Amino acid sequence: MPATMGKPEILLKALLDIGQELIATTDLDELLARILRISRDVFRFENAIIRLVDDKGEMLVTAAAYGYSEAASSTTIPLGRGVMGRVALSGKPILVENVCAQPDYLAGILGARSELAVPLIAREKVIGVFNVESPLPGAFAAEDIPPLMAMAAQAAIAIENARLYQNLRRMSGRYQELHQLNERILKSVNLGIYTVDDQLKITSWNRSIAEMSGVSEEEALGRDLFALFPGLEEEGFGTRVRRVLEQGRAENLRLAHRNFKGEMRIQKRRLAPLKDGERTTGAVVIVEDVTEFKRLLEQTIQSEKLAEVGRLSAGIAHEVNNPLAVISYAAQLLLREESLPPYQQELVERVESEVERLKALTGSLLSFSRAQEMVRRSTDVNEVLRDVLRLVRYELSRNHIDLVEDYGDLPWIKADPNKIKQVLINLIMNATQAMGATGRLLVATRPVAGAEVEVEITDSGPGIPEEIQKQIFDPFFTTKREGEGTGLGLYICRNIVIEHEGRLLVESGAGGTTFRMVLPVG
Repeated sequence: MPATMGKPEILLKALLDIGQELIATTDLDELLARILRISRDVFRFENAIIRLVDDKGEMLVTAAAYGYSEAASSTTIPLGRGVMGRVALSGKPILVENVCAQPDYLAGILGARSELAVPLIAREKVIGVFNVESPLPGAFAAEDIPPLMAMAAQAAIAIENARLYQNLRRMSGRYQELHQLNERILKSVNLGIYTVDDQLKITSWNRSIAEMSGVSEEEALGRDLFALFPGLEEEGFGTRVRRVLEQGRAENLRLAHRNFKGEMRIQKRRLAPLKDGERTTGAVVIVEDVTEFKRLLEQTIQSEKLAEVGRLSAGIAHEVNNPLAVISYAAQLLLREESLPPYQQELVERVESEVERLKALTGSLLSFSRAQEMVRRSTDVNEVLRDVLRLVRYELSRNHIDLVEDYGDLPWIKADPNKIKQVLINLIMNATQAMGATGRLLVATRPVAGAEVEVEITDSGPGIPEEIQKQIFDPFFTTKREGEGTGLGLYICRNIVIEHEGRLLVESGAGGTTFRMVLPVG
């Protein structure tokens, strides 16, 4: 019999110390090691084994042991089988004075003769069995059971607490990983995402919505949504988000929103309720900025309209050319008449001259309206510029723009004349619009050292502010009012010039703006 048995005062103190020690331990492996140390140091057992019920509640699995062989400790025991299995099933201790008389005895220590097994019970449930054996028959007595049961009860509660703590820590780790994953997702997506509680206080604010709004996460969190963005009420967003909170149903809307930077943005918003059971505790708002898509769509529609105008212009030019041919032929016949008075001959010559001018104009329209891929051929830049001016001369005259032309002696270049016309028309029309009701437009050409030619277009307008000069070639950038421009004109011009291996340069000041298109000769 163990030396401490039969000394109640020693056992009582030991049990109190054991209880305090076990309660202070939350690591399961460390706890099991302490229980075994207590069984060895306090109860003086030569061996001990703790088997715990598995998750399915069917088997006893060794959790810790000393004094047992590896083969014995690695054995799993079905509930109801052997001494320990019957203890786990019944929840009552079993004292065996002679294991040889037990037909279902499962081998433990070498040469075992007696055995004592007590249940580990926590919250009225058997969670395992504590078992000791001895090579001496009758080594354990009935009076050994109460102190061992007391120690087992404390150990069971401590084991259950350690398990709960372990599960809690595992779940906490999972929730932390999930939270971090959610944070990474929210920060990575290109959609603006934020949440508000039922009092419309901002509770989360991702990176994209911070960029869209111009308000950082630190500035937004905890603030009232409509105190931070009062304009949302005027845009009708307040009514929608309150309806989502009241009715618990998702809604979609599209609105024009002016952000803190003063930019007018077109946004699609999806509002969804945040639920805690059946109660709506807040709302999540997903914001998609479709401004660039809308502009691209408008540009596509405008391009289709321009293509249709081009086709109509070509048809009209063909129709105009037919009567012009008749008029030209008649004028030529009249000019052959020697009997015409001088003033009539002058009038016929004037008619012939104007017919030629109209034919040149319709020819330019036909050439420019042909939709085709870039085809380079030998091109006279001066003649291309004259063609363009014939097309826009009326617009210049209507706006009282004085046109100054200065043509240099240029070599011919390899270029697509239609593409070059597109660039020149855009630059000249931009200059005309910049000057307004009156002004002076200089168009000049000159050869440049290094086998290049240069076309200069200078207006007398107010100039381009220095802070936006680097942005004028960006797609969708425009200083015109909403609906007056797509912001793609200069972007397309630069791309055309780059396709020709050239450069499009800009200089601007208070006295006007100069665009220079430099193209290689080869």
